[in-house]
Amino acid sequence: MKKLTLWLRDEARKTERRSPLLPEGAKELIEAGIDVVVEKSEKRILEDALYEQAGCRMVEAGAWETAPEDAIILGLKELPQTPEMLKHTHIYFAHAYKEQNGWQSLLSRFQKGGGSLLDIEYMTEPGGRRVAAFGYWAGYMGAALALMQWHDKKANRSSYINGGLTPFEGAEALDEVISSMATKEKPTALVIGAGGRSGKGAAEMLARHGVTVTKWGRAETANVDRKAILDHDILINCSYVVDNIPAFLAPDHITPDCRLKVISDVSCDPFSDFNPLPLYDAPTSWSKPAIKAAGASNDLDLIAIDNLPSLLPTEASMEFAGLMLPYLKTLKDWRKDPVWVACDTAYQNACACMTERKAS
Repeated sequence: MKKLTLWLRDEARKTERRSPLLPEGAKELIEAGIDVVVEKSEKRILEDALYEQAGCRMVEAGAWETAPEDAIILGLKELPQTPEMLKHTHIYFAHAYKEQNGWQSLLSRFQKGGGSLLDIEYMTEPGGRRVAAFGYWAGYMGAALALMQWHDKKANRSSYINGGLTPFEGAEALDEVISSMATKEKPTALVIGAGGRSGKGAAEMLARHGVTVTKWGRAETANVDRKAILDHDILINCSYVVDNIPAFLAPDHITPDCRLKVISDVSCDPFSDFNPLPLYDAPTSWSKPAIKAAGASNDLDLIAIDNLPSLLPTEASMEFAGLMLPYLKTLKDWRKDPVWVACDTAYQNACACMTERKAS
């Protein structure tokens, strides 16, 4: 069997510092007979020299476009807009299977080039459990931003987070910032999707800072008590929604006298018809994380950053790369691994759906 080439690309997004593969993991893959190529990066939290010392072949950023066609390209976030045709198999979070903005254009690029997509979001075991996600640190960071915003609002001072965000050196440094901002009053918070990884991260971060946390799962969202949502100070949405369900909160649900002051939508899926918080039409940014929620006649802020774990790149990379590594080792014969087969099935189904749309 020909030697597999796994190609770690530099991220196109300027704020993305995480990596799905650590140098130690790259070394294990090399020892397992996989050729690991790593693009040089000025953004990645791990220095290029560490990958080189692990035995990786280093190439310039963006060189994946001319990589051998049988190379598998590994990344995290979106691809650049070019090339028009994608000839490789790519592994990353594409956000294209729930008919999000631009999904047809992206899938057409793969079809034109003869490539394929193994979307990390659809790496699932038989039964549907996801095996690799940044959930814990996404929830942790999303809750942290909400708590900082709430304390600033309570103290009637300028928003710290809207002064612009840069990655924190670590969770400990983040905790120190929150503690320095804390007012005497402790808020109440509702975490929806509390049973998942991101929900656990959000709840644990809030509890760490003395916040009273209400936890909701599927049972509570089957028949949403919107008054209960509005009676909390902070709402953290960590739900994973794959069906068209009634909104948790829509603009006409928000009352001028409600207690709710900050929403952090960790799930952040505004381009999907399945978005349970249709209060905004695009993710917020690191330069201005908090905006006013649509339809809010009161002072309700909304945070919806789609790469929250990048603000804690060290912890996030360590956790995620550890989850990914066992499956990267099976890529040499990925069609025998049900996790990768699930990814491919999701891709084929999405392509079929697109073809049906065009034909109708």
